[in-house]
Amino acid sequence: MSEATVLAAEVRERAGKGVARQTRRAGRIPAVIYGNKEKPVTISLDRLKFERVLRTPGFFTHLFDVKVGESTYHVLPRDVQFDPVTDIPIHVDFLRVSKEARVSVAVPVEFVNAEKSPGLKRGGMLNIVRHEIEVECGAEEIPEHITVDLEGYDLGDSIHISSVKLPAGVAPTITDRDFTVATIASPSAVKSEASGAEEPEAEQE
Repeated sequence: MSEATVLAAEVRERAGKGVARQTRRAGRIPAVIYGNKEKPVTISLDRLKFERVLRTPGFFTHLFDVKVGESTYHVLPRDVQFDPVTDIPIHVDFLRVSKEARVSVAVPVEFVNAEKSPGLKRGGMLNIVRHEIEVECGAEEIPEHITVDLEGYDLGDSIHISSVKLPAGVAPTITDRDFTVATIASPSAVKSEASGAEEPEAEQE
């Protein structure tokens, strides 16, 4: 868990597409703060400053303190909409959270100790099934990442969520099955998949 980042914002007195376009022309991004059974707050953010924050790893798992005048809102990013042509952010949704709130969030997965995996040392390939895992946890206890230890895994092994050590208070949202996070594929399996992908092309010739 990391400390909340302060993000300056301005109040938007009105909503609507016309006002949103005007806000964007002024170099700002329309946004809204909602949740916690309180009235939504419409705001705008400086686009260049927000884009720098957006590029920070783990943006969607990071808490922010959005300052609007004399008020401060403790929030979690929920959605960012982008222009389909320019890929510039055009709207942001923030979820207002309390210290007691529990949230569902997709947390990035990191893999460690690859050098201690017999399968990888023998030429196997790490096949990542899930780059992120959706978990439920306290809003103040969102992990920066979920660590998967590859030590001891051999060729053909699968790493299931039950084998992953999660931080205290963190639980996967999928509870009806022991889903796979990654596998150690053997070199022959990798070659087989590659040759299988090439076969249809050979038939077409």
